[in-house]
Amino acid sequence: MATSKNMARELAIFFFLCCTVFLPSLAGSDDFLQCLSQTIPSDLVYQQRSSSFESVLRSSVQNPRYATNTTVRPLCVVAASGVPHVQAAVRCGRAHGVRLRVRSGGHDYEALSYRSVRPEVFAVLELSRLRVVDVRPAEAAAWVDAGATLGELYHAVGTADRRLAFPGGACPTVGVSGYLSGGGIGLMMRKYGIGADSVVDARVVNADGDLIGSVASTDLDLFWAIRGGGGESFGVVVAWRLRLSMVEETVTVVNIERTLDEGAAALVAKWETLILQPYLPDLTIRVVVQDHHAFFQTLFLGRCSRLLRAMRAFFPELGMAPADCREMTWLRAMAFIGLGAADAPAEGLLNRTNNLGTYVKNKSDYVRRGIGRAGWEGIFQQHLSRYGAGLMILEPHGGAVSAGVPDFATPYPHRQGVLYNVQYVVFWLDEADGAAAAAAAGWLGGLYGHMEQFVTSNPREAFANYRDLEIGENVVGGDGVTTYESGRVWGEKYFMGNFRRLAAVKGRVDPGDYFRNEQSIPPLLQRF
Repeated sequence: MATSKNMARELAIFFFLCCTVFLPSLAGSDDFLQCLSQTIPSDLVYQQRSSSFESVLRSSVQNPRYATNTTVRPLCVVAASGVPHVQAAVRCGRAHGVRLRVRSGGHDYEALSYRSVRPEVFAVLELSRLRVVDVRPAEAAAWVDAGATLGELYHAVGTADRRLAFPGGACPTVGVSGYLSGGGIGLMMRKYGIGADSVVDARVVNADGDLIGSVASTDLDLFWAIRGGGGESFGVVVAWRLRLSMVEETVTVVNIERTLDEGAAALVAKWETLILQPYLPDLTIRVVVQDHHAFFQTLFLGRCSRLLRAMRAFFPELGMAPADCREMTWLRAMAFIGLGAADAPAEGLLNRTNNLGTYVKNKSDYVRRGIGRAGWEGIFQQHLSRYGAGLMILEPHGGAVSAGVPDFATPYPHRQGVLYNVQYVVFWLDEADGAAAAAAAGWLGGLYGHMEQFVTSNPREAFANYRDLEIGENVVGGDGVTTYESGRVWGEKYFMGNFRRLAAVKGRVDPGDYFRNEQSIPPLLQRF
Protein backbone atom coordinates (compact mmCIF):
# COMPACT_ATOMS: atom_id res chain seq x y z
CA MET A 1 0.00 0.00 0.00
CA ALA A 2 1.34 3.42 -0.95
CA THR A 3 2.29 5.70 1.92
CA SER A 4 0.45 8.97 2.39
CA LYS A 5 3.56 10.84 1.23
CA ASN A 6 3.76 8.75 -1.94
CA MET A 7 0.06 9.24 -2.63
CA ALA A 8 0.43 13.00 -2.20
CA ARG A 9 3.42 12.98 -4.55
CA GLU A 10 1.51 10.97 -7.17
CA LEU A 11 -1.45 13.34 -6.97
CA ALA A 12 0.87 16.32 -7.36
CA ILE A 13 2.45 14.72 -10.45
CA PHE A 14 -1.00 14.01 -11.92
CA PHE A 15 -2.06 17.58 -11.24
CA PHE A 16 1.05 18.96 -12.95
CA LEU A 17 0.62 16.79 -16.04
CA CYS A 18 -3.13 17.16 -16.51
CA CYS A 19 -4.09 20.57 -15.16
CA THR A 20 -3.32 24.20 -15.78
CA VAL A 21 -1.75 25.36 -12.55
CA PHE A 22 -3.30 28.62 -11.34
CA LEU A 23 -0.76 30.98 -9.79
CA PRO A 24 -2.21 34.15 -8.26
CA SER A 25 -0.04 37.15 -8.99
CA LEU A 26 -0.28 40.81 -8.10
CA ALA A 27 1.86 41.52 -11.15
CA GLY A 28 -0.91 40.15 -13.36
CA SER A 29 -3.48 42.73 -12.26
CA ASP A 30 -2.71 45.25 -14.98
CA ASP A 31 -2.58 42.52 -17.60
CA PHE A 32 -5.96 41.23 -16.40
CA LEU A 33 -7.53 44.69 -16.74
CA GLN A 34 -5.95 45.14 -20.16
CA CYS A 35 -7.31 41.75 -21.21
CA LEU A 36 -10.83 42.73 -20.09
CA SER A 37 -10.64 45.98 -22.06
CA GLN A 38 -10.27 44.05 -25.30
CA THR A 39 -13.71 42.44 -24.96
CA ILE A 40 -15.74 44.27 -22.31
CA PRO A 41 -16.70 47.97 -22.61
CA SER A 42 -14.85 50.13 -20.10
CA ASP A 43 -18.08 51.42 -18.58
CA LEU A 44 -18.84 47.88 -17.38
CA VAL A 45 -15.52 47.47 -15.55
CA TYR A 46 -15.37 49.41 -12.30
CA GLN A 47 -11.83 49.69 -10.98
CA GLN A 48 -11.00 50.82 -7.45
CA ARG A 49 -10.06 54.28 -8.68
CA SER A 50 -13.48 54.71 -10.32
CA SER A 51 -15.85 57.14 -8.57
CA SER A 52 -18.60 54.52 -9.00
CA PHE A 53 -16.61 51.59 -7.66
CA GLU A 54 -17.89 51.79 -4.09
CA SER A 55 -21.55 52.24 -5.03
CA VAL A 56 -21.45 49.37 -7.53
CA LEU A 57 -19.70 47.07 -5.05
CA ARG A 58 -22.27 47.93 -2.37
CA SER A 59 -25.25 47.72 -4.72
CA SER A 60 -26.02 44.09 -3.89
CA VAL A 61 -24.65 43.96 -0.36
CA GLN A 62 -27.40 42.75 1.97
CA ASN A 63 -25.45 42.82 5.24
CA PRO A 64 -23.57 45.97 6.36
CA ARG A 65 -21.07 43.77 8.19
CA TYR A 66 -19.38 43.34 4.81
CA ALA A 67 -19.88 46.83 3.39
CA THR A 68 -17.11 48.51 5.33
CA ASN A 69 -13.54 49.31 4.39
CA THR A 70 -12.27 46.44 6.54
CA THR A 71 -13.40 43.94 3.91
CA VAL A 72 -10.71 42.79 1.45
CA ARG A 73 -11.48 44.80 -1.68
CA PRO A 74 -11.71 43.34 -5.18
CA LEU A 75 -9.45 44.58 -7.92
CA CYS A 76 -12.56 45.56 -9.88
CA VAL A 77 -16.21 44.78 -10.44
CA VAL A 78 -17.14 43.40 -13.86
CA ALA A 79 -20.82 44.19 -14.48
CA ALA A 80 -21.46 41.64 -17.21
CA SER A 81 -24.34 42.51 -19.53
CA GLY A 82 -24.03 39.40 -21.69
CA VAL A 83 -22.65 35.87 -21.64
CA PRO A 84 -19.57 36.86 -23.73
CA HIS A 85 -18.59 39.20 -20.89
CA VAL A 86 -18.74 36.30 -18.45
CA GLN A 87 -16.59 34.19 -20.75
CA ALA A 88 -14.06 37.00 -21.17
CA ALA A 89 -13.81 37.53 -17.41
CA VAL A 90 -13.10 33.83 -16.83
CA ARG A 91 -10.55 33.59 -19.61
CA CYS A 92 -8.75 36.77 -18.58
CA GLY A 93 -8.76 35.70 -14.96
CA ARG A 94 -7.31 32.31 -15.76
CA ALA A 95 -4.66 33.80 -18.04
CA HIS A 96 -3.46 36.47 -15.61
CA GLY A 97 -3.88 34.99 -12.16
CA VAL A 98 -6.99 36.82 -10.98
CA ARG A 99 -9.80 34.82 -9.40
CA LEU A 100 -13.47 35.67 -9.73
CA ARG A 101 -16.11 35.97 -7.03
CA VAL A 102 -19.51 35.60 -8.73
CA ARG A 103 -22.49 37.56 -7.37
CA SER A 104 -26.18 37.68 -8.28
CA GLY A 105 -28.49 38.68 -5.41
CA GLY A 106 -25.89 39.39 -2.74
CA HIS A 107 -27.61 37.45 0.06
CA ASP A 108 -24.61 35.19 0.63
CA TYR A 109 -24.53 35.16 4.45
CA GLU A 110 -20.73 35.24 4.59
CA ALA A 111 -20.42 37.55 1.56
CA LEU A 112 -18.03 35.16 -0.19
CA SER A 113 -19.58 36.15 -3.52
CA TYR A 114 -17.97 39.59 -3.28
CA ARG A 115 -15.23 39.50 -0.65
CA SER A 116 -12.25 37.38 0.32
CA VAL A 117 -11.54 36.53 3.94
CA ARG A 118 -7.80 36.42 3.34
CA PRO A 119 -5.81 38.79 1.12
CA GLU A 120 -5.76 37.74 -2.53
CA VAL A 121 -6.11 39.31 -5.95
CA PHE A 122 -9.67 38.84 -7.15
CA ALA A 123 -12.46 40.51 -9.11
CA VAL A 124 -16.21 40.46 -8.61
CA LEU A 125 -18.25 39.21 -11.54
CA GLU A 126 -21.61 40.95 -11.07
CA LEU A 127 -24.51 39.18 -12.81
CA SER A 128 -27.38 41.51 -11.88
CA ARG A 129 -27.64 42.86 -15.44
CA LEU A 130 -28.35 39.35 -16.71
CA ARG A 131 -31.97 39.21 -15.53
CA VAL A 132 -34.26 38.19 -18.40
CA VAL A 133 -37.10 35.86 -17.40
CA ASP A 134 -38.57 34.13 -20.44
CA VAL A 135 -41.82 32.47 -19.34
CA ARG A 136 -43.37 29.93 -21.70
CA PRO A 137 -46.88 29.28 -20.35
CA ALA A 138 -47.74 26.63 -22.93
CA GLU A 139 -44.76 24.59 -21.76
CA ALA A 140 -45.18 25.47 -18.05
CA ALA A 141 -41.50 26.39 -18.14
CA ALA A 142 -39.18 29.39 -18.06
CA TRP A 143 -35.59 30.26 -18.89
CA VAL A 144 -34.25 32.55 -16.17
CA ASP A 145 -31.01 34.49 -16.33
CA ALA A 146 -28.73 33.98 -13.35
CA GLY A 147 -28.88 37.61 -12.24
CA ALA A 148 -32.65 37.70 -11.78
CA THR A 149 -34.13 37.75 -8.29
CA LEU A 150 -36.85 35.48 -6.97
CA GLY A 151 -39.16 38.50 -6.93
CA GLU A 152 -38.54 39.13 -10.62
CA LEU A 153 -39.16 35.46 -11.37
CA TYR A 154 -42.40 35.44 -9.37
CA HIS A 155 -43.65 38.59 -11.08
CA ALA A 156 -42.90 37.30 -14.57
CA VAL A 157 -44.50 33.91 -13.90
CA GLY A 158 -47.57 35.24 -12.09
CA THR A 159 -48.32 37.90 -14.69
CA ALA A 160 -47.91 35.45 -17.56
CA ASP A 161 -50.50 33.06 -16.12
CA ARG A 162 -52.12 33.34 -12.68
CA ARG A 163 -52.28 29.52 -12.50
CA LEU A 164 -48.50 29.16 -12.79
CA ALA A 165 -46.03 29.41 -9.90
CA PHE A 166 -42.51 28.53 -8.85
CA PRO A 167 -41.69 26.90 -5.49
CA GLY A 168 -39.22 29.46 -4.20
CA GLY A 169 -38.40 31.16 -0.92
CA ALA A 170 -40.02 33.98 1.04
CA CYS A 171 -37.46 36.73 0.36
CA PRO A 172 -37.95 38.37 -3.08
CA THR A 173 -34.47 39.99 -3.31
CA VAL A 174 -32.64 36.64 -3.14
CA GLY A 175 -30.92 35.84 -6.42
CA VAL A 176 -32.38 32.94 -8.39
CA SER A 177 -28.94 31.50 -9.07
CA GLY A 178 -27.84 31.54 -5.45
CA TYR A 179 -31.15 30.08 -4.34
CA LEU A 180 -31.00 27.15 -6.77
CA SER A 181 -27.29 26.45 -6.40
CA GLY A 182 -27.79 25.73 -2.69
CA GLY A 183 -30.85 23.57 -3.25
CA GLY A 184 -33.50 26.10 -2.31
CA ILE A 185 -36.04 25.54 0.46
CA GLY A 186 -39.28 27.46 0.34
CA LEU A 187 -42.97 27.86 0.95
CA MET A 188 -44.27 25.26 -1.52
CA MET A 189 -41.64 22.56 -1.23
CA ARG A 190 -44.01 20.17 0.57
CA LYS A 191 -46.05 20.16 -2.65
CA TYR A 192 -43.38 20.57 -5.34
CA GLY A 193 -40.02 19.81 -3.72
CA ILE A 194 -37.04 22.08 -3.24
CA GLY A 195 -36.25 24.67 -5.90
CA ALA A 196 -33.47 22.58 -7.44
CA ASP A 197 -35.96 19.76 -8.07
CA SER A 198 -37.64 22.02 -10.66
CA VAL A 199 -34.45 22.71 -12.63
CA VAL A 200 -34.55 20.88 -15.98
CA ASP A 201 -31.50 22.42 -17.68
CA ALA A 202 -28.86 25.13 -17.37
CA ARG A 203 -26.27 27.06 -19.34
CA VAL A 204 -22.83 27.21 -17.75
CA VAL A 205 -19.56 28.96 -18.50
CA ASN A 206 -16.88 26.49 -17.44
CA ALA A 207 -13.38 27.01 -16.07
CA ASP A 208 -12.00 27.35 -19.61
CA GLY A 209 -14.44 30.14 -20.39
CA ASP A 210 -16.46 27.96 -22.77
CA LEU A 211 -20.26 28.06 -22.78
CA ILE A 212 -22.08 24.77 -22.25
CA GLY A 213 -25.44 25.49 -23.84
CA SER A 214 -27.28 22.53 -22.31
CA VAL A 215 -25.69 20.93 -19.27
CA ALA A 216 -28.53 18.44 -18.88
CA SER A 217 -27.84 16.92 -22.29
CA THR A 218 -24.04 17.03 -22.23
CA ASP A 219 -22.81 16.45 -18.66
CA LEU A 220 -25.19 14.74 -16.26
CA ASP A 221 -22.72 14.77 -13.35
CA LEU A 222 -22.21 18.51 -13.66
CA PHE A 223 -25.96 18.99 -14.00
CA TRP A 224 -26.41 17.03 -10.77
CA ALA A 225 -23.75 19.08 -8.96
CA ILE A 226 -25.03 22.57 -9.77
CA ARG A 227 -28.53 21.76 -8.48
CA GLY A 228 -27.70 22.17 -4.82
CA GLY A 229 -23.92 21.69 -4.63
CA GLY A 230 -23.24 25.26 -3.59
CA GLY A 231 -22.52 28.31 -5.69
CA GLU A 232 -19.28 29.23 -7.44
CA SER A 233 -17.54 25.85 -7.37
CA PHE A 234 -18.03 24.35 -10.84
CA GLY A 235 -18.39 27.30 -13.18
CA VAL A 236 -20.69 30.26 -13.74
CA VAL A 237 -24.31 29.32 -14.33
CA VAL A 238 -25.66 32.03 -16.63
CA ALA A 239 -29.22 30.73 -17.09
CA TRP A 240 -31.58 28.10 -15.67
CA ARG A 241 -34.49 26.32 -17.33
CA LEU A 242 -37.20 25.77 -14.75
CA ARG A 243 -40.29 23.62 -14.65
CA LEU A 244 -43.18 25.73 -13.38
CA SER A 245 -45.92 24.45 -11.08
CA MET A 246 -49.69 24.64 -11.49
CA VAL A 247 -51.67 26.24 -8.67
CA GLU A 248 -55.29 27.16 -8.11
CA GLU A 249 -56.26 30.70 -9.08
CA THR A 250 -56.99 31.45 -5.44
CA VAL A 251 -54.66 30.62 -2.56
CA THR A 252 -54.92 31.52 1.12
CA VAL A 253 -52.45 33.24 3.43
CA VAL A 254 -52.92 33.23 7.21
CA ASN A 255 -50.68 34.80 9.85
CA ILE A 256 -51.37 33.90 13.47
CA GLU A 257 -49.30 34.97 16.47
CA ARG A 258 -49.43 33.33 19.88
CA THR A 259 -47.58 34.28 23.05
CA LEU A 260 -45.92 31.99 25.53
CA ASP A 261 -48.81 32.64 27.92
CA GLU A 262 -51.19 31.56 25.15
CA GLY A 263 -49.45 28.21 24.78
CA ALA A 264 -46.86 29.02 22.10
CA ALA A 265 -44.50 26.22 23.22
CA ALA A 266 -47.27 23.61 23.11
CA LEU A 267 -48.41 24.85 19.71
CA VAL A 268 -44.92 24.57 18.21
CA ALA A 269 -44.66 21.06 19.67
CA LYS A 270 -47.98 20.09 18.07
CA TRP A 271 -46.84 21.61 14.76
CA GLU A 272 -43.80 19.28 14.84
CA THR A 273 -46.04 16.21 14.88
CA LEU A 274 -47.88 17.19 11.67
CA ILE A 275 -44.96 17.57 9.27
CA LEU A 276 -44.29 13.99 8.22
CA GLN A 277 -47.95 12.99 8.07
CA PRO A 278 -48.95 11.90 4.53
CA TYR A 279 -51.62 14.55 4.11
CA LEU A 280 -52.01 18.20 3.25
CA PRO A 281 -49.11 18.74 0.84
CA ASP A 282 -50.96 21.91 -0.21
CA LEU A 283 -50.39 23.31 3.28
CA THR A 284 -47.19 24.90 4.55
CA ILE A 285 -46.99 26.42 8.02
CA ARG A 286 -43.70 28.21 8.57
CA VAL A 287 -42.97 29.14 12.20
CA VAL A 288 -40.94 32.08 13.48
CA VAL A 289 -40.17 32.13 17.22
CA GLN A 290 -38.87 35.26 18.91
CA ASP A 291 -38.97 36.69 22.41
CA HIS A 292 -42.23 35.37 23.97
CA HIS A 293 -43.97 34.78 20.65
CA ALA A 294 -44.53 32.14 17.97
CA PHE A 295 -45.65 33.39 14.58
CA PHE A 296 -47.38 30.81 12.36
CA GLN A 297 -47.17 31.87 8.72
CA THR A 298 -49.45 29.73 6.56
CA LEU A 299 -49.63 29.38 2.78
CA PHE A 300 -52.40 27.10 1.54
CA LEU A 301 -52.78 26.31 -2.16
CA GLY A 302 -56.56 26.55 -2.14
CA ARG A 303 -59.48 28.46 -0.64
CA CYS A 304 -60.02 29.34 3.00
CA SER A 305 -62.99 27.02 3.46
CA ARG A 306 -60.91 23.94 2.62
CA LEU A 307 -58.04 25.16 4.79
CA LEU A 308 -60.31 25.65 7.80
CA ARG A 309 -61.70 22.13 7.47
CA ALA A 310 -58.19 20.73 7.49
CA MET A 311 -57.10 22.85 10.44
CA ARG A 312 -60.14 21.84 12.49
CA ALA A 313 -59.28 18.20 11.82
CA PHE A 314 -55.52 18.30 12.34
CA PHE A 315 -54.51 21.46 14.22
CA PRO A 316 -57.54 22.81 16.12
CA GLU A 317 -55.30 24.09 18.93
CA LEU A 318 -54.12 26.97 16.74
CA GLY A 319 -57.67 28.36 16.66
CA MET A 320 -57.65 29.46 13.03
CA ALA A 321 -60.88 31.28 12.10
CA PRO A 322 -62.43 32.63 8.87
CA ALA A 323 -61.40 36.16 9.82
CA ASP A 324 -57.75 35.09 9.77
CA CYS A 325 -57.85 34.13 6.09
CA ARG A 326 -56.74 36.30 3.19
CA GLU A 327 -57.58 34.85 -0.23
CA MET A 328 -55.62 36.09 -3.24
CA THR A 329 -53.68 34.97 -6.30
CA TRP A 330 -50.40 33.17 -5.82
CA LEU A 331 -48.52 36.24 -7.11
CA ARG A 332 -50.20 38.55 -4.60
CA ALA A 333 -49.53 36.00 -1.87
CA MET A 334 -45.81 36.07 -2.62
CA ALA A 335 -45.89 39.87 -2.47
CA PHE A 336 -47.74 39.73 0.85
CA ILE A 337 -45.30 37.22 2.36
CA GLY A 338 -42.17 38.81 0.93
CA LEU A 339 -43.04 42.47 1.49
CA GLY A 340 -44.98 42.12 4.74
CA ALA A 341 -48.22 43.88 3.81
CA ALA A 342 -51.54 42.45 2.63
CA ASP A 343 -52.00 45.33 0.18
CA ALA A 344 -48.45 45.16 -1.19
CA PRO A 345 -48.57 45.51 -5.00
CA ALA A 346 -47.10 42.71 -7.06
CA GLU A 347 -44.77 45.27 -8.65
CA GLY A 348 -43.04 45.58 -5.31
CA LEU A 349 -41.44 42.20 -6.00
CA LEU A 350 -39.31 43.92 -8.65
CA ASN A 351 -37.55 46.10 -6.09
CA ARG A 352 -33.90 45.03 -5.79
CA THR A 353 -33.00 47.58 -3.10
CA ASN A 354 -30.53 46.17 -0.60
CA ASN A 355 -30.93 46.27 3.16
CA LEU A 356 -28.10 47.90 5.07
CA GLY A 357 -30.09 48.87 8.15
CA THR A 358 -29.05 46.12 10.56
CA TYR A 359 -26.09 43.83 11.08
CA VAL A 360 -26.93 40.14 10.89
CA LYS A 361 -25.40 36.76 11.72
CA ASN A 362 -27.06 33.45 10.83
CA LYS A 363 -26.56 29.76 11.58
CA SER A 364 -28.60 26.66 10.72
CA ASP A 365 -29.59 23.19 11.91
CA TYR A 366 -31.89 20.30 10.99
CA VAL A 367 -34.34 18.52 13.29
CA ARG A 368 -35.32 14.87 12.75
CA ARG A 369 -37.03 14.19 16.09
CA GLY A 370 -39.59 16.53 17.62
CA ILE A 371 -38.26 18.72 20.43
CA GLY A 372 -41.55 18.58 22.32
CA ARG A 373 -43.34 20.97 24.64
CA ALA A 374 -40.86 20.84 27.52
CA GLY A 375 -37.96 21.41 25.13
CA TRP A 376 -39.63 24.43 23.56
CA GLU A 377 -40.53 25.90 26.91
CA GLY A 378 -36.85 25.73 27.82
CA ILE A 379 -35.81 27.37 24.55
CA PHE A 380 -38.27 30.22 25.07
CA GLN A 381 -37.50 30.80 28.73
CA GLN A 382 -33.72 30.34 28.69
CA HIS A 383 -32.91 32.03 25.37
CA LEU A 384 -35.61 33.60 23.21
CA SER A 385 -37.34 35.62 25.92
CA ARG A 386 -34.03 36.96 27.19
CA TYR A 387 -32.91 38.55 23.92
CA GLY A 388 -35.52 40.12 21.68
CA ALA A 389 -33.06 40.77 18.85
CA GLY A 390 -32.73 37.08 18.04
CA LEU A 391 -35.10 34.63 16.40
CA MET A 392 -35.46 31.18 14.91
CA ILE A 393 -37.19 30.37 11.60
CA LEU A 394 -38.52 26.83 11.23
CA GLU A 395 -39.08 25.60 7.65
CA PRO A 396 -41.14 22.35 7.45
CA HIS A 397 -39.96 19.57 5.15
CA GLY A 398 -41.77 16.30 4.44
CA GLY A 399 -44.18 15.91 1.53
CA ALA A 400 -42.55 16.14 -1.89
CA VAL A 401 -39.14 16.95 -0.40
CA SER A 402 -38.77 13.38 0.78
CA ALA A 403 -41.62 11.32 -0.71
CA GLY A 404 -39.82 8.76 -2.85
CA VAL A 405 -36.87 11.10 -3.38
CA PRO A 406 -33.56 9.62 -2.20
CA ASP A 407 -31.03 11.80 -0.40
CA PHE A 408 -28.65 11.49 -3.36
CA ALA A 409 -31.13 12.64 -6.03
CA THR A 410 -29.53 16.09 -5.82
CA PRO A 411 -26.65 17.33 -3.66
CA TYR A 412 -29.23 18.58 -1.11
CA PRO A 413 -29.28 15.58 1.28
CA HIS A 414 -31.68 16.71 4.00
CA ARG A 415 -34.70 14.75 2.83
CA GLN A 416 -35.58 11.38 4.36
CA GLY A 417 -36.74 11.78 7.94
CA VAL A 418 -36.13 15.53 8.23
CA LEU A 419 -38.86 17.40 10.09
CA TYR A 420 -37.64 20.92 9.52
CA ASN A 421 -34.73 23.26 9.01
CA VAL A 422 -33.83 25.82 11.68
CA GLN A 423 -32.37 29.19 10.78
CA TYR A 424 -30.98 31.20 13.69
CA VAL A 425 -30.85 34.95 13.13
CA VAL A 426 -29.45 37.67 15.37
CA PHE A 427 -29.48 41.43 14.70
CA TRP A 428 -27.64 44.47 16.03
CA LEU A 429 -27.57 48.08 14.87
CA ASP A 430 -23.98 49.28 14.94
CA GLU A 431 -20.84 47.29 14.21
CA ALA A 432 -18.83 49.93 16.08
CA ASP A 433 -20.82 49.11 19.22
CA GLY A 434 -18.61 46.32 20.46
CA ALA A 435 -20.85 45.53 23.39
CA ALA A 436 -23.90 45.06 21.16
CA ALA A 437 -21.97 42.87 18.72
CA ALA A 438 -20.57 40.79 21.57
CA ALA A 439 -24.02 40.40 23.14
CA ALA A 440 -25.46 39.24 19.82
CA ALA A 441 -22.66 36.75 19.26
CA GLY A 442 -22.91 35.49 22.82
CA TRP A 443 -26.65 34.94 22.59
CA LEU A 444 -26.38 33.15 19.25
CA GLY A 445 -23.58 30.93 20.51
CA GLY A 446 -25.50 30.08 23.66
CA LEU A 447 -28.67 29.14 21.80
CA TYR A 448 -26.74 27.15 19.19
CA GLY A 449 -25.00 25.25 21.97
CA HIS A 450 -28.29 24.61 23.79
CA MET A 451 -29.86 23.23 20.59
CA GLU A 452 -27.17 20.59 20.16
CA GLN A 453 -29.22 18.13 22.23
CA PHE A 454 -32.21 18.46 19.89
CA VAL A 455 -30.74 18.56 16.39
CA THR A 456 -28.91 16.15 14.12
CA SER A 457 -25.43 14.90 14.93
CA ASN A 458 -22.56 13.05 13.24
CA PRO A 459 -22.72 15.24 11.29
CA ARG A 460 -24.59 18.19 12.70
CA GLU A 461 -26.36 19.03 9.46
CA ALA A 462 -26.37 22.58 8.07
CA PHE A 463 -27.86 24.28 5.03
CA ALA A 464 -25.48 25.41 2.28
CA ASN A 465 -27.62 28.44 1.45
CA TYR A 466 -27.16 29.65 5.03
CA ARG A 467 -23.41 29.69 4.68
CA ASP A 468 -21.55 29.75 7.99
CA LEU A 469 -17.75 29.98 8.17
CA GLU A 470 -17.80 29.04 11.84
CA ILE A 471 -18.32 25.39 10.87
CA GLY A 472 -15.13 25.30 8.82
CA GLU A 473 -13.02 26.90 6.09
CA ASN A 474 -10.96 25.53 3.24
CA VAL A 475 -7.21 25.16 3.47
CA VAL A 476 -5.12 25.56 0.34
CA GLY A 477 -2.28 23.08 -0.06
CA GLY A 478 1.21 23.69 -1.33
CA ASP A 479 0.08 22.93 -4.89
CA GLY A 480 -2.35 25.85 -4.80
CA VAL A 481 -5.41 23.60 -4.62
CA THR A 482 -7.94 23.30 -1.79
CA THR A 483 -7.34 20.15 0.24
CA TYR A 484 -10.11 17.60 0.26
CA GLU A 485 -9.75 16.93 3.97
CA SER A 486 -10.24 20.59 4.91
CA GLY A 487 -13.35 20.73 2.76
CA ARG A 488 -14.83 17.68 4.44
CA VAL A 489 -14.93 19.50 7.79
CA TRP A 490 -17.75 21.78 6.63
CA GLY A 491 -18.78 19.98 3.43
CA GLU A 492 -20.21 16.87 5.04
CA LYS A 493 -22.42 19.06 7.24
CA TYR A 494 -23.93 20.70 4.17
CA PHE A 495 -23.92 17.72 1.81
CA MET A 496 -23.39 14.61 3.97
CA GLY A 497 -22.81 11.52 1.79
CA ASN A 498 -22.98 13.59 -1.37
CA PHE A 499 -19.84 15.57 -0.61
CA ARG A 500 -17.36 13.08 -2.09
CA ARG A 501 -19.29 12.93 -5.37
CA LEU A 502 -19.33 16.74 -5.53
CA ALA A 503 -15.57 16.80 -5.03
CA ALA A 504 -15.11 14.22 -7.81
CA VAL A 505 -17.16 16.36 -10.20
CA LYS A 506 -15.11 19.39 -9.20
CA GLY A 507 -11.90 17.45 -9.81
CA ARG A 508 -13.02 16.72 -13.37
CA VAL A 509 -14.48 20.08 -14.44
CA ASP A 510 -12.15 22.44 -12.51
CA PRO A 511 -9.07 20.45 -11.41
CA GLY A 512 -7.01 23.63 -11.09
CA ASP A 513 -9.49 24.97 -8.50
CA TYR A 514 -10.02 28.29 -10.29
CA PHE A 515 -13.54 28.76 -8.94
CA ARG A 516 -12.60 28.85 -5.30
CA ASN A 517 -13.64 30.53 -2.08
CA GLU A 518 -13.48 29.74 1.62
CA GLN A 519 -16.27 27.18 1.30
CA SER A 520 -16.09 26.03 -2.30
CA ILE A 521 -16.02 22.33 -3.17
CA PRO A 522 -12.40 21.09 -3.30
CA PRO A 523 -11.29 19.03 -6.30
CA LEU A 524 -10.90 15.32 -5.64
CA LEU A 525 -8.29 14.43 -8.24
CA GLN A 526 -8.57 10.92 -9.64
CA ARG A 527 -5.51 8.89 -10.58
CA PHE A 528 -5.45 6.77 -13.72
